[in-house]
Amino acid sequence: MQHFPEQSPELAPSLAGMRGFLLTRSASDRNNHIEIILWLRTPQGPVQLVIDNERAVFFVEVSDVNHANDILAKQSIKVDEIKPLTLKAFNQANVAAFYFLTLREFYQAREALKQKGVKCYEDDIRPDDRFLMERFITADMTFFGQQAPLISLHSKDYRRYEQARCKPIDKTLQTDIALSTVSLDIECSMSGELYSIGLYSDHCQQVLMIANEQEIAREQLKKGAVEIVWQANERQLLVSLLAWFSQYSPDIIIGWNVINFDFDLLQKRYDLHGIKFAIGRDGRTPYWRKNQASDQQFIEINGRVILDGIDLLKTATYNFPSFSLDNVANTLLGIGKKVDDVDNRLQEITDNFYHDKTALAAYNLEDCRLVVLIFKQTQLLEFAMLRAQLTGLSIDRFGGSVAAFTNLYLPKLHRSGYVAPNMGDGDQGFESPGGFVMDSTPGLYQNVLVLDFKSLYPSIIRSFNIDPMGLIEGLRSPETAIEGFDGAYFSREQHFLPGIITELWKERDIAKKDKNAALSQAIKIIMNSFYGVLGSTGCRFFDPRLSGSITKRSHSILKTTKLWIEAKGYQVIYGDTDSIFVHVGDDQSEDNSRALGKTLQEYINQKWQALLKDQFNIVSELEIEFETHFIKFLMPTIRGQDVGTKKRYAGLVQKGEEQQLIFKGLESVRTDWTELAKQFQRSLYWKIFNNEPVVEYVKKMVADTLAGKHDELLYYRKRLRRKLELYVKNVPPHVRAARLADEIYKQQGKPLKYQNKGWIEYVMTVNGPQAKGCQSAALDYQFYIDRQLLAVADAILPFINTSFDEITNNQMNLF
Repeated sequence: MQHFPEQSPELAPSLAGMRGFLLTRSASDRNNHIEIILWLRTPQGPVQLVIDNERAVFFVEVSDVNHANDILAKQSIKVDEIKPLTLKAFNQANVAAFYFLTLREFYQAREALKQKGVKCYEDDIRPDDRFLMERFITADMTFFGQQAPLISLHSKDYRRYEQARCKPIDKTLQTDIALSTVSLDIECSMSGELYSIGLYSDHCQQVLMIANEQEIAREQLKKGAVEIVWQANERQLLVSLLAWFSQYSPDIIIGWNVINFDFDLLQKRYDLHGIKFAIGRDGRTPYWRKNQASDQQFIEINGRVILDGIDLLKTATYNFPSFSLDNVANTLLGIGKKVDDVDNRLQEITDNFYHDKTALAAYNLEDCRLVVLIFKQTQLLEFAMLRAQLTGLSIDRFGGSVAAFTNLYLPKLHRSGYVAPNMGDGDQGFESPGGFVMDSTPGLYQNVLVLDFKSLYPSIIRSFNIDPMGLIEGLRSPETAIEGFDGAYFSREQHFLPGIITELWKERDIAKKDKNAALSQAIKIIMNSFYGVLGSTGCRFFDPRLSGSITKRSHSILKTTKLWIEAKGYQVIYGDTDSIFVHVGDDQSEDNSRALGKTLQEYINQKWQALLKDQFNIVSELEIEFETHFIKFLMPTIRGQDVGTKKRYAGLVQKGEEQQLIFKGLESVRTDWTELAKQFQRSLYWKIFNNEPVVEYVKKMVADTLAGKHDELLYYRKRLRRKLELYVKNVPPHVRAARLADEIYKQQGKPLKYQNKGWIEYVMTVNGPQAKGCQSAALDYQFYIDRQLLAVADAILPFINTSFDEITNNQMNLF
């Protein structure tokens, strides 16, 4: 039986065992006890581990134990054991553990005590998560257990180990467990009837396609390159898919919107035909959960994991104007989908199903292949595995910064004598500020250096020992602690977060040295998320004194660094969160500018080492780096004002033998501006940065626009973030265009396109906004001149003593 947390979390060092990578975990009641099931991939194949000696637990302050026990007794809720512990809450109250043999009793007790106002600590942690967490197990593990008889299911074997025991794998061992994957994509009608299912793996690339005998005979004459397995009807298609999974038994299923579309539709079709969707390795059906706030669905399949390419790209901090498969594939791979009209592909898919099934199969399998290529190009599977290995999050968990922090922090906290607080415990009634953004000095400059503090927030945490438990211990002995902000003090000895970040930092340095981009990115995201976690009210450790001691310290660091630089005689023209922009003079050469950047870097780092040692008696982990030399740099003004902008600038840098334009926050990198504005801005800025004449270029752009020579560049592209019917008070242009387009489709008897969110491309006409493909009025060229070309030009032209109106005034009178 578990006695939290005195029992050692690890197996005896002498215990030999197999090793595996964790795929899925679950906990459920079975025969009046909790059964934890772990599915692993091992070098020898899939394994199911059964742990049946764990109990669910939460903690109650000792002063509330008798009252809590009486409440549960009156409601006949059985507690297996109540045990006083040496642990205490952050308010220094001692706690006792309430143990339960079943999840049902655990949940009943939790709700009963909450209703009576009794505070329960850590009552939201499931036994399977706690089992792994308390043993410091993330994804890789060593296990030992009693092997049950070999289980054969649909011709695919896996091994089952009962009474299993686990421990974390030795990190010095090479992890070489490969996960088998399949990319899955379905094609269907508008109403959801299945046409085909594409499956693309290392061992099999084929399409399961519905067809009658005449269609099969016709298609076989075409001798297409894709392997098609013909199915008599939808029922046979569904049965064949289960047979495929039984035969090839992949660990990972990848796809594009694969959960909310493909698997959601598959589940509905299996239900419609009364077929058990037995896709789990043990022959069980999926378990579905839904986020009521976002309509996001989650699926759990025993022994298998689904990874959605869109969610995983977002978790890995990729950003695209559109996450459609066609756009991402074109952007990353330079490859598009095998369909002539992407915007009307549903109609083309249906036409191909009835008239050219070979073409549909090629399209279906190509979608699968594109997902595989995107995963390989971006190392998404490696990223997901490494993130799981670093944090203990499930491999299919996207987001999850709070959970990752909890996994890493909680077991260390327990071993130092504390239970974790509940959400709201640290709320002090005030908010911490965000990152510091200096007022900018607008202008067109030569030789601007960017000095960037390397991972500033994690560095502040390491330097000043900012830590949830460290705050509690520091407040107990403020005279020996490190002073923070808003009354915070941090213990010099008792803390964990600085050490966690230090270890991650070392791992990232190794990853960079080994050129392991996936690992480096995974660690960077985890480290940078810690501030966000501490500043999030959704985290149990939220306390504005923690986040405030990070952000307010960063403000102080940037302001002090600015003073040091200015004391050297250089002009600081801007600063943002962790970066400082320094104008070092128009007369500097490129070599001199770069040398000055290195000199300032060393000077500032030495100053911070000395200041933190002298003022706080701590070692500075702050490190500023000379990052960029802008040969030319524009800091624009706010449109219509003389005040400088924030988070918006442009510059010219030397990259090897070539010069490169960099835009931040300006039209060229924004998705809500037309291609006309973007191309105009890039060309205009290039000419000005290189001292080339611009008057004739501006005039020509205006004339060509008015003459209709740039019509293909005039489309706006915006997202419909709500259903059309929900736009009531504020109806922006893209919504008006969408409503008009769907009205036209309705009159033509075509499917409506824009009712349920999505993207729309539209132009501005003399009759207002009209969607691409539904334009009936002439383009409003003057609108584009005023709202696109003029807006772009007058951000930079005043700095060379002219303006858009001055250049075009005589020309415009001709039209």
